[in-house]
Amino acid sequence: MWLKTIILLLLLSSAAGMSSLTGAPANALDSARERELTHLVRQDCGSCHGMTLKGGLGGPLLPESLVDLESESIASIILGGVPGKPMPPWEGQLSEEDAMWIAKNLKEGFPQ
Repeated sequence: MWLKTIILLLLLSSAAGMSSLTGAPANALDSARERELTHLVRQDCGSCHGMTLKGGLGGPLLPESLVDLESESIASIILGGVPGKPMPPWEGQLSEEDAMWIAKNLKEGFPQ
């Protein structure tokens, strides 16, 4: 059910102009920022999605549960949140580059 909600919200957010994530490829993050983002996902995202990202209050964030979503869509959810759900917007704390790095790594299996 949550996946259908997310897909619907993505369609709405695209119509509202949140499609800037489809622009030019982002520059590589430095290793210190990657460590910071890994910690953020494991701690902050893990508090709702489970410390192993297998799900909790929020749905699972494992590659097999994200197979139907593009990285750009996941990044859009990260930045914009999910209105009416506990998923907050991270826009302001994370850049588009950060959100894309997280999204791509979630789809590939997030690092420890």
